[in-house]
Amino acid sequence: MSSVLGQGSGAPGGAGKLLLLPSGSAPPAGSEEEKIYMLITELLDPETRETALLELSKKREMYEDLALVLWGGFGIMSSLLLEIVNVYPALSPPSLTAHASNRVCNALALLQCVASHSETRSLFLNAHIPLFLYPFLNTTSKTRPFEYLRLTSLGVIGALVKQNENSDVINFLLSTEIIPLCLRIMETGSELSKTVAIFIVQKILLDDLGLQYICQTYERFYAVGAVLANMVQALVESQAVRLLKHVVRCYLRMSDNPRAREALRACLPEALKDNTFAGLLKGDMVTRRCLSTLLHNLNERPTQE
Repeated sequence: MSSVLGQGSGAPGGAGKLLLLPSGSAPPAGSEEEKIYMLITELLDPETRETALLELSKKREMYEDLALVLWGGFGIMSSLLLEIVNVYPALSPPSLTAHASNRVCNALALLQCVASHSETRSLFLNAHIPLFLYPFLNTTSKTRPFEYLRLTSLGVIGALVKQNENSDVINFLLSTEIIPLCLRIMETGSELSKTVAIFIVQKILLDDLGLQYICQTYERFYAVGAVLANMVQALVESQAVRLLKHVVRCYLRMSDNPRAREALRACLPEALKDNTFAGLLKGDMVTRRCLSTLLHNLNERPTQE
């Protein structure tokens, strides 16, 4: 089994150990696996759940099939979802503490395992579990507990779209209005949250259905285009190269659509045409090539190489 869990959480592919045991067998006494199963069992008890969440979130990259155990274990997913809904009252008016934010983010980290794994991803989607995260993405408070909550929630959605074969994921996200939530974070979030949010939008655009959806009406195209243009303006000051890479790739993909290409000829920010970012992209041949292709698609040329 390939380590899709590792790919979703940063661990090297195939490096994780296995937890699943033959039917009727138990992990060796005193083994790390026995400790993991004990922690998973402790998720069911409200008295021990907080510590179990913390310890399991630390160990989630060790086992490539942890997602299967979490999904298949009786009552485990319900316990994780209970952690999520328990903080809803703290969202409005905003009263989320750092302690509560850390606790729910540990639960979200385990959900990200399930979202990342090839054998549980579709089950995760079919159960509409991402919808439980949307209230978190819809918050606007800029305190650290809320920012951490939004970032971790975005990480779960990012894990869903990270896979290459993700048309079902894109369908689900489009039908549940994820784009407006991402667009607002792209405008008002921290640099890290903006980066994950625009990564999600970029992955949606890379899917043919996603590109068609965004370019289908002027309102949708304008909503995305206006936020990207505002980001370009802010990037002139911030010089955040990671964000710039995603912005260029979003514009490039939109230029594949004939109607969007025509509109971009009139509204592409000047800073992308006049070498404002030449110094920032000096060592990034891939993004420079993307920008050149974008300008070529729009029949524009940089003023200098």
